[in-house]
Parts: sequence; structure tokens; C-alpha cells
Amino acid sequence: MDISRREFTKIGCKIIIGATAGTTIVESLITNSIAAENSPVKGGYNWEEHFWGYVVDTRKCIGCGRCANACKLENHVPFDEEVYRTWIERYRVKKTSLETREEEVVIDSPDGGIEGFVDDIPAEEIKKAFFVPKICNHCDNPPCVQVCPVGATYTTKDGVVLVDYEYCIGCRYCIQGCPYGARYFNTEKGTADKCTWCYHRITKGLLPACVQACPTGARKFGDMLDKDSEVNKIIDEERINLLKPDLGTKPKVFYIGLDREVK
Repeated sequence: MDISRREFTKIGCKIIIGATAGTTIVESLITNSIAAENSPVKGGYNWEEHFWGYVVDTRKCIGCGRCANACKLENHVPFDEEVYRTWIERYRVKKTSLETREEEVVIDSPDGGIEGFVDDIPAEEIKKAFFVPKICNHCDNPPCVQVCPVGATYTTKDGVVLVDYEYCIGCRYCIQGCPYGARYFNTEKGTADKCTWCYHRITKGLLPACVQACPTGARKFGDMLDKDSEVNKIIDEERINLLKPDLGTKPKVFYIGLDREVK
């Protein structure tokens, strides 16, 4: 599509619709980027031979924020803006009040969890606390694809939801349509943006930056068409939960140890 046609489409559709990275992380990413040069996948990637899936084990997440930090570095997500492709949420369940008999759940995610968390509630008041990594769920039935008026958001044959920045008109419909809050507006590109599971890496045989940076193995990524992949083994062996399964989006991010308080 030439530029003039794209600009015409962009204008027309707007009328129609009403309008401090750690050294370890850096070295690790560089090393694996170099390794990709010799990957057997490079130059011969066939997206019909793969179908990607992601597992998050909340029992292992320590809220260190290295994943969110690595993501911003790898994907050039602005550090001076409160936008994230992946982030960490902290859930703290306060002890039941004798007056109301109800539990209070306090949820926070300062700077996406990159700088860690502050203990601003006395420990004796907390019944339990845990961390939950969040990311685009790359749904099999993605609302963001359905609401995009120009087809800029699409699903690849290997199950990854992407944004075509050449087609995107920045209407933000997909941002509003995502029930997981996983999209943001890229002020530099003037388009919607989101997690791509580091598509530029996985098609070279590498792991997403967030998975690689996790020090506890709380994040796992793999090919669901490979019966021997770690992701498939985890799904077969563990009790798996999904975020907002009642919405029918069919997420491909599977959670282990997900508490009922998680939204």
C-alpha cells in the first residue's frame, strides 16, 4: 500500500469512527541476540509449524521487576512514560475486619514493578501477599482484532497477535477493547502498541526477553505444537487458570497458582 492511499484511509476512517537496566539483563540479551545469528530457525522460520503458548507461575514470582525492565529495553518502550508491554501487580489481602467481616484487597503496580515495591502496610495487618505478572494474552478470540476498523491488528498463523504500524490509524479502539489492559498508545509512532512475545526473537529461536530475564523461572514460553515442550508438559501436569475466562477470549497465557482475588 502506498503512502497516499494509507493517508487517505487514515483520514477517512477517522471521520467514519468519529474521530536503569541491570548489567546482567543487558549482557544476557546481547549474548542471545548474537547467538541468534547461528540459530537453525533463522531464515527458515515457518509460522505454520508453530503455535506459541506462555505460562506464568505466580508461586515463583518475587516481584523483582527484571522482566518488565528487560521488556522496555528490548522493545524500546519509553522509560519516561507509564506504559508497559508487561508489568507486575502486587496483591495484598488484609486481615478480615471484625466490623465488616470483609477482606480488603490492595492492588498496586508502581512503575510496572520495575523499581520494586514499598511496604506501606504493617505486616501484622496482611493476611497474604503475592505477585502476578501481566502481559498480552494473545487470545485465540481477541477482541482487539474484532474492533480494529482497518485490520491493523491481526493474528498470525503461529498464534501471536500483532499490530501493523503502517495500517494503524491510532484510533485506540483496540486499547479500549482489550479486557486485560495490555495495550497502550505509542506516542512516538502514533499507533497502538503491545506485547508481541518478542516476535523478532522467537522467530530466531530465542525466548522473549521477559522470560529470559526472570531469575526464578516464573515465566515459561514454548511451542504448543511440540508435545515435548516445557509449556505443554506444565499444562498437562499442573492445575491451570486463565484470566477472565468467562469473556470467551481464549487466552494463551496460562497461570499456575492464581488466587481468586486476581482480576
